[in-house]
Amino acid sequence: MLCAISGEAPQVPVVSTKSGNVFEKRLIEGYISENGKDPVTGEELSTDDLVELKSSRTVRPRPPTLTSIPSLLGVFQEEWDALALETYTLRQSLVQTRQELSTALYQNDAAVRVIARLTKERDEARDALSKISVGSARGPSAGDAMQVDSVGLPDSVVSRINETQASLSKSRSKRPIPEGWATGDSIQSYQPAASSEPLYPGGKSLSVNSTGDLALVGGVDGIAGIYSIAKQQVVQTLKADGPVTDAVFAGSKAVVASATGSVKFFENGAETASFASHAGEVTAVAVHPTGDIIGSVGVDKSYVLYDAATSSVVAQVYGSAGLLSAKFHPDGHLLAVGGADGQIHVYDVKSGTPAATFPMSAPVTQVEFSENGYFMAAVTENSTDISIWDLRKSKIHKVLPTGTQITSLSWDYTGQFLLSGGPNGLTVQQYNKSAKDWSESLRSAVPAVGVAWGHLAQSVVTVNGEGVVSVLAQS
Repeated sequence: MLCAISGEAPQVPVVSTKSGNVFEKRLIEGYISENGKDPVTGEELSTDDLVELKSSRTVRPRPPTLTSIPSLLGVFQEEWDALALETYTLRQSLVQTRQELSTALYQNDAAVRVIARLTKERDEARDALSKISVGSARGPSAGDAMQVDSVGLPDSVVSRINETQASLSKSRSKRPIPEGWATGDSIQSYQPAASSEPLYPGGKSLSVNSTGDLALVGGVDGIAGIYSIAKQQVVQTLKADGPVTDAVFAGSKAVVASATGSVKFFENGAETASFASHAGEVTAVAVHPTGDIIGSVGVDKSYVLYDAATSSVVAQVYGSAGLLSAKFHPDGHLLAVGGADGQIHVYDVKSGTPAATFPMSAPVTQVEFSENGYFMAAVTENSTDISIWDLRKSKIHKVLPTGTQITSLSWDYTGQFLLSGGPNGLTVQQYNKSAKDWSESLRSAVPAVGVAWGHLAQSVVTVNGEGVVSVLAQS
């Protein structure tokens, strides 16, 4: 009678009433307490199912193989042989594991070298692509793609720039504030007056035409639209080649830029010209004071000038860093571009040569000139502060903390009010010329990733991340 677990004669034998197997009592009780099953059959088993067997208490004899010294030496020899064999096997496994580890480390090192080489080749290719000075123009009058020189503007364009500069630089500082223009007191009372349904979600661009009635907005679905504020409906739909990154009115034309690198011109809802001069996303577009010269900037480190009158590219100038924002000086002779390198680069429009550089602390996402041309406002990525530069002294004039993230800026026609907006709300900062100081005229919780002034600054037009166009005005 042997224990089914240990295979030896049990000292306190018990038998299972279910399976009939004999066990050592202490062994089966320990097994049942842990598993609750019969170790042989796997059936459910409890201590109540065990019956203790009565057996005589006899002294167990020693195994016959261990009754003499020679037999004990034989057992020890067998144990030693087994131990030696196991040690040899372990050594073999260790050598094999070392070889496999060495092979894996070599393959990993080779993979890292290949990745480093491919990364270097990719960066070199991107850099070479960003320096390519060949653009293409397509449209009703552009015909096939044509090569465009990156320096030098046509004489007709230069003459228009000179005439505009001469005219504006003389009259701009002396012109009176238009009759009926908003005051600081009236702006303080602006409240949400009207809102549209979500139009083009994901967009951040907003442009209001000269009448203050039409708003140009776009979204990540590649569709831009002209929204009538008076009618509260979309009156024209414009299709881009990809997610709309910026859109502006240029007189009667609408200019729409996309993440695919295209810049399209529309008039009366129809596409009149399309350009793909940028090797990558177009980040911003700006309108020259002439009204028919358009500038665009992109991640390919270049800015491009277009002549809307002839539907052509007239210049493409490359810098040292990707460009995120752009704005023409009110006189039209300078173009300021915000770089991903944390610098504001100012170029001479006619020659394309750098004119000045203004250092910032992070990528510059917004640049805006005051109408008198003396101040330049700039905002960096994820910043809540507006940096005001005095262009006459080439130094910081004032840093305006708004307490909310800023994604859009707009200076009014008189240069008194600076409108800023972000996903958490908008503010209007007012400059007092006599006191040479700033004050906050308006703070609203209306989310506004894009902002613009309405007619005579009697209203503020905003668009949020969901594509909802809202108007704030006196109630």
